[in-house]
Amino acid sequence: MLWTDASIHFIDFEGSIASGILEYGVVTLRGGRVEKTRTRLCRAIGRVRDEDAAIHGLTAGLVARFDPFACEEEFAHFAALRETGPLGAHFAHAENSLIKSAWPYPRPSPDLSRGGAHTIADWGPWIDTGRLYAEVFPQLESAQLETLIATFGLQAELDALAARHCPEDRRRYHAALYDALAAALLLLSLGRREGFSRMTMAWLLQMSTANPEKRDAMRQGELF
Repeated sequence: MLWTDASIHFIDFEGSIASGILEYGVVTLRGGRVEKTRTRLCRAIGRVRDEDAAIHGLTAGLVARFDPFACEEEFAHFAALRETGPLGAHFAHAENSLIKSAWPYPRPSPDLSRGGAHTIADWGPWIDTGRLYAEVFPQLESAQLETLIATFGLQAELDALAARHCPEDRRRYHAALYDALAAALLLLSLGRREGFSRMTMAWLLQMSTANPEKRDAMRQGELF
């Protein structure tokens, strides 16, 4: 399956295990373009540290009037996303840990690392642009999100997307939808490069996996 043939849902969370998810952003890609986005603030379930608030700009008071993330409506939404395609993030370990802190498992969903013929009850495997860029461009000194956007000349395009999709006061790094757009744009940019337009979903998931044993288990012949 080509990467453009199914939906890919890039996710970013702001918050921590202690505070809970305070904001989420979701960017759905299909056919090599941004198809739709979604974002909202979420009430804290624990202490929001001052040092974290200084980074993402969210305090317990600011999000107090919103529903918490771990509600029935959001589980139905995120489980439905996972049923239609893989989740993506930039260095996905944090997003995987946070979503599992709310709900350990989604509903049974296609295992696209093996073509999607079988189902698994797991939020992963993830398409991880942090790992992916480190593999494809090993000469890079840093795979930090903001650094990659600057290195590959994507800042103006990112800001144009943010102007269309992000709340006016959240068009910056460390805002959930903005960061999700940045990660999604890195994949779109890679797909525009010569030799990468026909990336397969299985190859993307394989190259996003740091563990060599897991990568070998996912490998099904020549994937790319």
